[in-house]
Amino acid sequence: MTPTERPAITEFLAGQREAEVAFLAELVRTPSDNPPGDCAPHADVTARLLEGLGFSVERHPVPPDVVAAHGMRSAVNLVVRRHFGPGPVIALNAHGDVVPPGEGWTADPYGAEIRDGWMYGRGAAVSKSDIASYAFALLALDHAGIDLHGTAELHITYDEETGGEIGPQWLLEEGISKPDLAIGAGFSYAVVNAHNGVLHLEVEVVGRSAHAAKPYTGIDALEAATGILSRLYEWRRGLAARESKIPGIGAPQLTIGLISGGINTNVVPDKVVFRLDRRIVPEEIAADVEEELRGVILTAAGAFPDAGVQVRRIMVATPLTPLPGGEELTDLLCAHASRVMGEAISPTGVPLYTDARHYTAAGIPIVLFGAGPRSIEEANAHRADERLPLAELFKATEVIALTLADVLAG
Repeated sequence: MTPTERPAITEFLAGQREAEVAFLAELVRTPSDNPPGDCAPHADVTARLLEGLGFSVERHPVPPDVVAAHGMRSAVNLVVRRHFGPGPVIALNAHGDVVPPGEGWTADPYGAEIRDGWMYGRGAAVSKSDIASYAFALLALDHAGIDLHGTAELHITYDEETGGEIGPQWLLEEGISKPDLAIGAGFSYAVVNAHNGVLHLEVEVVGRSAHAAKPYTGIDALEAATGILSRLYEWRRGLAARESKIPGIGAPQLTIGLISGGINTNVVPDKVVFRLDRRIVPEEIAADVEEELRGVILTAAGAFPDAGVQVRRIMVATPLTPLPGGEELTDLLCAHASRVMGEAISPTGVPLYTDARHYTAAGIPIVLFGAGPRSIEEANAHRADERLPLAELFKATEVIALTLADVLAG
């Protein structure tokens, strides 16, 4: 599809770059770590910044009991609606919660320092940048003098790091929004229409403590856990043969990310708990993946009959796959991105998972595109010195604005 060039949008955004950087910097300077997930203060700052741009902002607090059930302290979802008349409704979703900074930073994680054209700070790339890119793209539509039809919405949510159930899923299930199409946070050199799902399991191995002088009087939970872990590591080597046919996805992955247990150096461990992450490629069915993985764990546990083993599901997220009706949006994004970025941009998949799946679960086609460099590694996403090239922030904003203009121009 040939993109529509709209000089008024391009010229307006060129004059807003300083304001857009200042907007993003304020978002980065306001902590919104999840965990612990006390995100209402950041939502308040974001709402006031949006109101400063002239938007009317709906604040939708999630009930405290629902927030607590999802392991968070507070969450307020924000919705901005810009009506241009009858026509399709397209939503733009970005999340304001971020993973905690961790160690190893050379910049203040909340400093929004600009170094060699890059902004450094937690959330600068994932995905506070897209709160900025989407907001300024929508602002450009108001100043472009284009005859538009339909509605563009901003959905700013605060639980992507915990699964999206009280963010996008809650907004849709409560009937607060009913879009026809959606764009979710992404990076600037890819239009993503598919991604992995994930399964998180917790394995608890229970033995019986004993004095280290007579360890044979106890049941060593760590020995049993080690046997299970060894089997899991051996088994995961076979996942390489299950590579997805979707470009960019790769093969399923298994990671044991957390482990704890034991009482003291001179005591036989009575309990060991570990958690694992199993990435689910789009061709797989989540229920089948869980059944297989539980089987591997429990079979390995059979070698330690005196130890008790329980497997608990922590979360499951289904993969994102393209829905009918999203092809035109994908084509428009690719066309505009190819021209603005100066190279061919085509649809692809990514091996991570996002809360975009909640839109497809509701029957809403969604494509991921936003501000960011070529890869999560280059962005230092989820690790020290997270960063965003500001040139890509400006380009992504233009791509989003031009795509919205074409969708809403009919």
